[in-house]
Amino acid sequence: MLRVLLNLCHRPAIRFGLKRDPRGRFRDPRFASFIADSNRKPLDTDFHDAILRGRKLARNLFRIAVAGGCAWVVLESAKALSVF
Repeated sequence: MLRVLLNLCHRPAIRFGLKRDPRGRFRDPRFASFIADSNRKPLDTDFHDAILRGRKLARNLFRIAVAGGCAWVVLESAKALSVF
């Protein structure tokens, strides 16, 4: 019970930016200002969409290959069993 109370008292320090969060840099309140100040060019969403489409195509091709491999194993097993 004491640990729960300590966690409840400790968390707002992270939330309000008084302490760094060990879970990742994206929770750091200074990260947003760094991004705003760095003047990076915006992300090309067309390129990102193309990458997502490519990943989806690769996943589908992998699924088709696995299904074809399973069908080949079943077919060869049926041929082998028919010999006996």
